[in-house]
Amino acid sequence: MDDEGSSHEPERRNEKALKGVARDAAPTRALVVVPWRSERPPRGEGTDAPNAARSLDARREEAIGLARAIELEVVSDFPVKLREARPATLLGTGKLEEARALIEAEKIDLVVVDHPLSPIQQRNLEKEWKAKVLDRTGLILEIFGERAHTKEGRLQVELAHLTYQKSRLVRSWTHLERQRGGFGFLGGPGETQIEADRRMITERIAKLERELESVARTRALHRKNRKKVPHPVVALVGYTNAGKSTLFNRLTDSEVFAKDLLFATLDPTLRKVRLPHGGDIILSDTVGFVSDLPTTLVAAFRATLEEVIEADLILHVRDIAHEDTAAQAHDVETVLSQLGVDPLNRDRMIEVWNKIDKLDPDHRAKLLEEGERTSIDAPTALPVSAITGDGVASLLALIEDRLNRDRAVFRVEIPSSEGELVAWLHRHTEVIAREDGEEAVSLRLRVPDKDLDHFRARAGRFIREVRGRVIEPRRDDEPPASKPYDPLA
Repeated sequence: MDDEGSSHEPERRNEKALKGVARDAAPTRALVVVPWRSERPPRGEGTDAPNAARSLDARREEAIGLARAIELEVVSDFPVKLREARPATLLGTGKLEEARALIEAEKIDLVVVDHPLSPIQQRNLEKEWKAKVLDRTGLILEIFGERAHTKEGRLQVELAHLTYQKSRLVRSWTHLERQRGGFGFLGGPGETQIEADRRMITERIAKLERELESVARTRALHRKNRKKVPHPVVALVGYTNAGKSTLFNRLTDSEVFAKDLLFATLDPTLRKVRLPHGGDIILSDTVGFVSDLPTTLVAAFRATLEEVIEADLILHVRDIAHEDTAAQAHDVETVLSQLGVDPLNRDRMIEVWNKIDKLDPDHRAKLLEEGERTSIDAPTALPVSAITGDGVASLLALIEDRLNRDRAVFRVEIPSSEGELVAWLHRHTEVIAREDGEEAVSLRLRVPDKDLDHFRARAGRFIREVRGRVIEPRRDDEPPASKPYDPLA
């Protein structure tokens, strides 16, 4: 028995070695086909339509970036101007033959079509080109599959994959017969296999949806617990590769994975951030969006994106140096609308114009000067550089002002002999300004709701002025909520 086992050991080692070689083999050679339409906007739409705003070079760059995100070796790209989409193959006959010649000459293994394909179109293109074909939706799903590290992320990606594949089972069984049985109503073996696979996928989808419902309940419980603290939640959203994770690291002093790579971040991350005057927020980094984001992904990642839905404030991070920044912003706003978030709600949204370090010095200086003049009542768009840190201090100040715009500001005058009380106020309140006099210290401050009663007990007699509303449950001995709290009443 031992001799027999030892005789198979070299085979097992060779098998492991072969697997290692396969992983280390040369990357798959890929051709990126980029169908595009005329720059003229569709009928009935204005000149600001997103299709009109996108340039061909930007589309090619993004498509190649998506392919390289899963370590494909992009041999070439192949732009194709579409006058009309062919139902069978999407592309016309001439372009099909031209692409086939390129595929054969360059020994292409995989063709990435930067456009959604129907199952029939995908199958016909594979037959025509004799190569594996992946459309934009399938490519994004592959990227998400590689990026998902947590259990929740893997569940969401698998659900999106199965939903996508459910309608494409006919492609997986082309080697089986699909002819009818002898009595005219019995399915052939291929049809039976397809139905069995579809039933298995449906059952797996149902199981994944139940597990994700449990994830959603857990996240809701976590949000409920966070609200007891309470710390406001600020969510980062934006187009993929806009610099959200780099900005997240800058604001939180963290080391979240950040790279010049599409979809570098997939699983959400939350960290506490201290604001300039002492308050705390919870900052949430989320998955990046992209044009033509598959609806199956939006649905599958809804549990994750609920962090955005429930956020007190949303920072829309834009790559202001990108030539298609306006079109990218439109795509992000479209996904936010699908989630039920109003992208035009300026009380809840702040635009962050990131990557100003890539602009020319004059343009960068002008944007920074405009950002310094931005007030909380003006349209909120703040220029920053997550790499250099320019504008980040102004961003934190704007976040603080926006979150506290409805809260009261107290002015207190503390006798110089009450040094312990002054120290306590610095630890437990947001001190906005301080003036040291000969006999007293004058402070302007905001008080967190959880410390308001303690503040009144310790410093109530030193309050000289209150501006704004005090956000808290009204007690019977207090004036109505429509009037500001008067400490001297």
